[in-house]
Amino acid sequence: MTTALTQPAPPTFDVQGHRGCRGLMPENTVPAFLKALDLGVTTLELDVVISKDRQVVVSHEPYFNAAFSIKPDGTPVEKSEHNNLTLYQMNYADIKRYDVGSNGNSAYPEQQKLKTYKPLLSEVIEQAETYRQQKNLPAFSYNIEIKSEESEYDKSQPQPGPFCDLVEAVIRKQLPADRVIIQSFDFAVLKHWHQQAKAGKYSTVRLAALVENLRTPEKNLEELGFKPDIYSPYYRLLGQDRIARLHQQGIRVVPWTVNKRDDMERLKKWGVDGLITDYPDRAKGLGR
Repeated sequence: MTTALTQPAPPTFDVQGHRGCRGLMPENTVPAFLKALDLGVTTLELDVVISKDRQVVVSHEPYFNAAFSIKPDGTPVEKSEHNNLTLYQMNYADIKRYDVGSNGNSAYPEQQKLKTYKPLLSEVIEQAETYRQQKNLPAFSYNIEIKSEESEYDKSQPQPGPFCDLVEAVIRKQLPADRVIIQSFDFAVLKHWHQQAKAGKYSTVRLAALVENLRTPEKNLEELGFKPDIYSPYYRLLGQDRIARLHQQGIRVVPWTVNKRDDMERLKKWGVDGLITDYPDRAKGLGR
């Protein structure tokens, strides 16, 4: 059942909360997404992987990160255990028993410590939509990154086709297509989604090309083979000329991960259409 049919008004400037608000709350958790909404983000940015029982789990890594994860017995996850704690080899009921918030993350000293877990994508949508209705918030978008790399196919993740199928099924059930962005560094994922949408088999969502290489936008778009809705590079790779060239093609530009206010203001002055940040509180006043 679709939980919300309200379409978001296109924001004049799209402030996206990275993994919810990683700088302030445990990343990719329900508390982080609700806090990001309190801070006025226009888009929730999150990552998804797949569990052994084919659930779409919100997580940046396909394993439990030793920087902040705690095992069900209360002991911290060690780096040496990563390979034995691959989410693709674990059922979701077992994944949910791990605490990914109580330790905090030393890289983000402002992050609140609280006991929490890796949620399912379906739960994030359900909780965020309920919260939106309770607080009478404007409709926002979901930017869902499909965490995929070719070297990990059939190891820590499915192939791009089955991976996309699982994510699309959740979206189709719970959200209007134009409240969704699908992004990935793996262009095979974006190509597959584009082809399936053209064939009428998938929801026609916005597609975003994530980029961290030094090639020009033109080279990357040539490799992608179609014009994405959004070009999303590491923010230091951008200049005014590149932004202008992308805009000439009708492509929106949303860089990542921008955490300093002066960088945010400079990029907005240069003409970017939004930005992804760990600290939505630092982007106050840049949005709608």
